[in-house]
Amino acid sequence: MTQAPTPTPDTVRRLVRTLLHEGDPRGATARGGADGPDVRPVAEGSRSTWWVGTRHVLRLAPDREAAARLRRELRLRDLVRPHVPLAVPTSVAHGEWSPGLAYTLDTKVPGGTAEDHDVTAVGEADLAGLLGGLREVPPRQAEALGVPRAAPRSLEALRRMAVAAAQRLADADEFDAARLRQLTPPGAAQLAAQPGTAVLVHHRLRGEHLVVSAEGRVRGVLDWTGAVLGDPVEDIAGLARAVGSPAAVRAATLAGYGARPCLRGLWLARCDTVIRLAAALEGRATGPLPLLRAQLHRTWEPILLERVTDFREAGED
Repeated sequence: MTQAPTPTPDTVRRLVRTLLHEGDPRGATARGGADGPDVRPVAEGSRSTWWVGTRHVLRLAPDREAAARLRRELRLRDLVRPHVPLAVPTSVAHGEWSPGLAYTLDTKVPGGTAEDHDVTAVGEADLAGLLGGLREVPPRQAEALGVPRAAPRSLEALRRMAVAAAQRLADADEFDAARLRQLTPPGAAQLAAQPGTAVLVHHRLRGEHLVVSAEGRVRGVLDWTGAVLGDPVEDIAGLARAVGSPAAVRAATLAGYGARPCLRGLWLARCDTVIRLAAALEGRATGPLPLLRAQLHRTWEPILLERVTDFREAGED
């Protein structure tokens, strides 16, 4: 197999200069000087996503599998856009930056991220619109674009892994393992996924993928490459990690989800964050520890639903 090239600032600059010059008689100079706009990686150590000046983002697929997801995302965003009330990035140019490897130059959605700004009550209504809109996307049309189906995860299997991980975190003075006793095997069984509930799921609702204004409104959603047809509570779980369990549950409730899916999403997120932090501390996974600790804290924030709803009631959606 041929080794994929590693993008460099010069690689990106040459590509961007060509893209921004096309159709503009003023050329790249009008867009940022003789060499075109400034380019820089979005994240330290990353070479697949680049800021291009102040108005664009360039994403470069590092391999053919990622290229296929990127091409699919271009079509999926057009399908999703009429159904959700938030901005979905628009591509102003796309093609191949190396043989078989796709790129897309997208307009930047103005704002910060959920890691930069707190989401207000109005922002929670924005998130409710997102969750509700995803349920309106026709599954057959998404599947026709190549969006894969994903089977619901077993909460009981995840619970068992989380119990073991929680004990390791307790030994490291990172977590009170007794908190996981709230989720019993019967409780996990009652919160099992319900048949026939597959919808379009973003599946990567992380803090950095939510565009949030300084006023706390959620303005856009980025990175649709991981979208699947599957368990909608995976997005509730993602929101719990990104904005906290209370805000996630309030948004899901506004979107029309009942107690069962809200609690299932909450416990998926809680188990996930325990397992991920333990793996990172043991060197078996990568990820910034401050972010993983913050996500653990957010998902374990208490919610009113837990205080007024027992698992038997949760089984009645």
